[in-house]
Amino acid sequence: MDALDVARWQFGVTTVYHFLFVPLTIGLSVLVAILQTLWHRTGNERYLKLTKFYGKLFLINFAMGVVTGIVQEFQFGMNWSDYSRFVGDIFGAPLAIEALVAFFLESTFIGLWIFGWDRLPKRLHLASIWAAAIGTNLSAYFILAANSFMQNPVGYRVNPDTGRAELTDFVAVLTNKVALVTFPHTIAGAFLVAGSLLVAVAMWHLIRNRDSAETPTYRFAAKFGSWVTLVAAAAVVISGDIQGKIMTQVQPMKMAAAEGLYNTESPASFSVLTVGSLDGTRELFAIKIPYLLSYLGTGDPNGTVHGINDLQAQYASQYGPGNYAPIIPVTYWSFRFMIAFGLAAAAIALLVLWTHRKGRAPRSKWLLRAGLVMPLLPLVANSFGWIFTEMGRQPWIVFGEMLTRNGVSRSVSLTEVLTSFTAFTLIYATLAVIEFRLLIRYAKAGVPDVTEQPEIDDSHDDAERPLAFAY
Repeated sequence: MDALDVARWQFGVTTVYHFLFVPLTIGLSVLVAILQTLWHRTGNERYLKLTKFYGKLFLINFAMGVVTGIVQEFQFGMNWSDYSRFVGDIFGAPLAIEALVAFFLESTFIGLWIFGWDRLPKRLHLASIWAAAIGTNLSAYFILAANSFMQNPVGYRVNPDTGRAELTDFVAVLTNKVALVTFPHTIAGAFLVAGSLLVAVAMWHLIRNRDSAETPTYRFAAKFGSWVTLVAAAAVVISGDIQGKIMTQVQPMKMAAAEGLYNTESPASFSVLTVGSLDGTRELFAIKIPYLLSYLGTGDPNGTVHGINDLQAQYASQYGPGNYAPIIPVTYWSFRFMIAFGLAAAAIALLVLWTHRKGRAPRSKWLLRAGLVMPLLPLVANSFGWIFTEMGRQPWIVFGEMLTRNGVSRSVSLTEVLTSFTAFTLIYATLAVIEFRLLIRYAKAGVPDVTEQPEIDDSHDDAERPLAFAY
């Protein structure tokens, strides 16, 4: 074990941990805005209760996401300074815009939303949560644009004098075809998580408190969350199909690794389950669907999908000696776990809708257990998706330009990286317990009692408005 190994582990743990909060923040911001819009349009207090209830869960999660995201970005300068030096002109641009525009928009209007319930006019207060939601999604796009450069570098040139990558076309970076398809796929995955949370909390209250006066409120939340989950699952499948075809174009080794396909095939079958040799170099047993991999990769059932061995020979000739294949078991199983856990969440959502048909009330304890597990399924699916995305790119940190081993900080020792890794892991474990307990505490408390506030007239002069609003 050396500093590179620990730095990779630290970045992997930090990234996966941070992304536990990201999809819920992205999805809940929009769903809370929709619920408040429904209240604004109808005046029905049911929607106001759900807005404040799920809004509180959103704020808890948002705070955790901010803390873990800041630490993740620090690692570029701490453990990966050679990478930052090489690609900082390009990688830093979308991240700078994310911080200056998207995050500023997000955090500012969240503050207005939190403290503006009885101080801002209804329309302005509603606009503040929509502005925060838009900022949250813009933030995701700029970050994904930076990450997509690592997958498919565009809009740059390498300066032969400095050996650094220099930005030549920022529009090309923002319109990278990998970013354009990864963004809707990621957003759909976020709504899969957020919809599942709505269902889980509502189902807990429906089954545990069957005679509650708020039963109609929770019934709406359960059905609304189930429909969000199902639509999001469909969007994940569609965007994932497009993403797979683009991945085959720009990173054919990743597609071959996802399938464990060692030899080029035309047509190529998709492996539902494969058992390989201990060294991972050959197939012992497999259950396959004919033509499916060719369609997923090329859009043609008879299309050619290049195998690991052929691509390895091509890359060795192009980039020099070395092993250019990722860890096959990791990519193979993370790809399948991503799909399986996401579909499982959609199946539970479909079951929840079935139990609500014709005004029926869910009562099954098994459904309660399934509902409680439901938010974890898309969270795990999202995590496996990112593990596949990043591990499938290996051994490259910037595909075709820089190997991961060349991006690590040369001045950082094993002891220093191990110390920071241990400290961050312990801190994150503590924060995870706090986050989980807070979410459980406020979720179990149920929807709040609300008294509708009188709307502040937008036509009043500033001097006549409450001091807090004038400020």
